[in-house]
Amino acid sequence: MMIKRLLTAELEDALAHSPAVALLGPRQAGKTTLALAVGEKHSALYLDLESEQDRAKLDPPELYLADHVERLVIIDEVHRAPGLFPVLRGLIDRHRRAGRRAGQYLLLGSASLDLLKQSGETLAGRVAYLELPPLHILETSHLPADSLWLRGGFPDSLLAASEARSLRWRQDFIRSYLERDIPQFGPRIAAETLRRFWTMLAHNQGGMLNVAQLARNLGVDAKTAAGYLDLLIDLLLVRRLPPWHANVGKRLVKSPKVFVRDSGLLHALLAIADKEALSAHPVLGQSWEGFVVENLLACAPHGVDGYFYRSSGGAEIDLLLARPDGGLWAVEIKRSLAPKLQRGFHSACADLKPVRKFVVYPGAERYRLAEDIEAIPLGELAAMLRG
Repeated sequence: MMIKRLLTAELEDALAHSPAVALLGPRQAGKTTLALAVGEKHSALYLDLESEQDRAKLDPPELYLADHVERLVIIDEVHRAPGLFPVLRGLIDRHRRAGRRAGQYLLLGSASLDLLKQSGETLAGRVAYLELPPLHILETSHLPADSLWLRGGFPDSLLAASEARSLRWRQDFIRSYLERDIPQFGPRIAAETLRRFWTMLAHNQGGMLNVAQLARNLGVDAKTAAGYLDLLIDLLLVRRLPPWHANVGKRLVKSPKVFVRDSGLLHALLAIADKEALSAHPVLGQSWEGFVVENLLACAPHGVDGYFYRSSGGAEIDLLLARPDGGLWAVEIKRSLAPKLQRGFHSACADLKPVRKFVVYPGAERYRLAEDIEAIPLGELAAMLRG
């Protein structure tokens, strides 16, 4: 089943205005499928740097790429050839002088760290960055939202023939990342150690980051544990949601919250096989919160940033969306069909004075909880946020 990605128009626009576009996202999120679909309109040339044959074509890269200056060149898994970036810079500048200012290269990367480091040094002003997350609520409206929540947004997991097959795909995906992919991106880390760390984060889904505690539980020092966390964040597998800091005269929590970004991977790490098991698991509420946060941020337009708000006095907002115009949207997240607001949410809204207030819940109807607060399904708020 081919699912149209909402990033398609944004990718086509970036190619029309920038010499190079870097499309980032975790493995198996659909980057190659999207790139090939867009590239077909440009008669693009596709190179996969996981292929020995394609890597051989780029030895040396200057000669091969110079023979294809009139075509869009798609380079997949580009982080495997960091030495390519200085070459691309020279070719882009040469094309610019010849009058071709856009649509030269589409670079696909499974992680942000090496790609951003290299391109930041050599492609500044020449590359636009886009992130393709796994499938989200607006792209899968034809499927039950609970299936997206349980299985996550990786296409092969979401569209699997059964719950068991979906879970097996995610378990294999995690093993492949730990044993094959992650060793490409830094110092050698024992796969079992990183699995334990990733699983600890899953058990603490949506909790405050306490690196010292994670380090003690893992039997490593805090610097090592922080490095593991940074690696999973750079691989776009974990999100560090920052706290909102404002001059509101209150003592505010300064530690970020940490989420396993894909709910399906979260459930696989916790051995949650189906919805019945999820409903009985202590992580239920935090899993739903992470699912809502990730989907809203995936659907948000460029310039919208996500935070949470918590004061030492108990004022709290699960997700605070800061819009480019300076307005704040306050989002409370409840897994109940009859959501009730706590005093902490009202106190936080009194502190911050958001322009819109919502409670995302798993029901299908949108209705008012108060004069200025609406209960709303996730998909409807995602559509409203996207505009």
